[in-house]
Amino acid sequence: MKNLFVLITGLLILSCSTITAQDWPQFLGPDRDSKSPQKGLLRSWPESGPEVLWSVPVGIGYGGPVIKAGKAYLLDRDDETGDIMRCFDLNTGAELWKLTFDTPGEVPFPGARSVPVVDDKHVYGCGQNGDLFCVDLSGKLVWQKNVWTDFGGKELPTWAISQCPVLYGDMLIIASQAADAGVVAYNKNTGDIVWKTPNQGNIGYVSPEILKIHGEDQVVYVTSSLNPFGAPAGTPKSMGRVIGMEPQTGKELWSYDNWDCHITVAGPTLATDNKMLIVGGYERGATMIQVVKNANGTFETKELFTTLEFGDQTKPALFHNGYFYAMFRTNSKRDGLVCMDMEGNIMWKTSRDPNFDRGSMILADGLILATDGMKTLHLIEPDHTAFKSISSADVLSEGGVNMNGMAQMGGATQNWAPIALADGKLLVRDQTKMVCVKVAQ
Repeated sequence: MKNLFVLITGLLILSCSTITAQDWPQFLGPDRDSKSPQKGLLRSWPESGPEVLWSVPVGIGYGGPVIKAGKAYLLDRDDETGDIMRCFDLNTGAELWKLTFDTPGEVPFPGARSVPVVDDKHVYGCGQNGDLFCVDLSGKLVWQKNVWTDFGGKELPTWAISQCPVLYGDMLIIASQAADAGVVAYNKNTGDIVWKTPNQGNIGYVSPEILKIHGEDQVVYVTSSLNPFGAPAGTPKSMGRVIGMEPQTGKELWSYDNWDCHITVAGPTLATDNKMLIVGGYERGATMIQVVKNANGTFETKELFTTLEFGDQTKPALFHNGYFYAMFRTNSKRDGLVCMDMEGNIMWKTSRDPNFDRGSMILADGLILATDGMKTLHLIEPDHTAFKSISSADVLSEGGVNMNGMAQMGGATQNWAPIALADGKLLVRDQTKMVCVKVAQ
């Protein structure tokens, strides 16, 4: 009987841990690297595409969902009223609750742009105006701050605040970029400031990440180079920075100070041997750096290469088996999905056949699930020798958004939100709806 009890207890623990492992609780997944522990992925789809389990209407925007314990959370938005935190049943799509905030206003490319983060007690999100919300899992506001105006921010950045907060222990870490702060760590339960750094340089749209460098957790953050559009005439160009910080205090440990991308959105991708790839669009490309630890415990960086043939405008590159995958689009390039090795050699590119433009990717069960930034979902076998498509299907809709009454920009669809995967269900959103697609057995 005792052995039977131990066996049942072990099975229950294993079951619970499996459920937890299947969550997608933050931007880019459990480890913020676009990888999922999901197994049993469907290895092919019928001609009609994978089954769509449910669909719900959402507001316009670019912010993706997160998933925890059978519930999906989305920071939605109505520009007339403000940000909206919404909770859905993952199995049915039923809306369980929503909490609306009085944060009106419209910005270029209007709509939601942040991916929340959720733990066992709270879900956190950051709105386009810099409003930072902590909401309990029943839908009640716990605390609210503003990462922009609280630190001297006045006129919003051109594309507003596009932060995806990250949790570390009892801290919620996010970039302010206002005059009086760079990166800020809040007590996740109270909203009190634990530490903040000085302003780190030019404004960008990158969220801080927690990466393990030389076996140590570090906060890594990327800023932009000077944006020549809108800068006063004669303003000297300043370069962007990649900065490593101590997560407990915000102390700067190292920096790379020669990053040249004036609208940086994507965070770094950690590879092997303490190397990381920084990617951008807007005529930049990618730079590989390596963080070196000296005998006295200090750090320094080395630039290994820079290429204009690989990059990603909105998401970090996906690293798998020694190769990087990214959707490379600049104002002049349409290279589609591109594969590159760790020395900067381009292995292949799809260009426009098929086209990939600011979509999202997840690696799961040895396969890549990818939206193309328009309306198609792809199932791809990652292979450095050639692009290997397994299946594809249209699961989204046409329809971009106007930019404050100006001509439509960014293409006809703008389905750029990060996707989320848990329990065999893939959540994908466009400018009108969020759909749940069955992608595993």
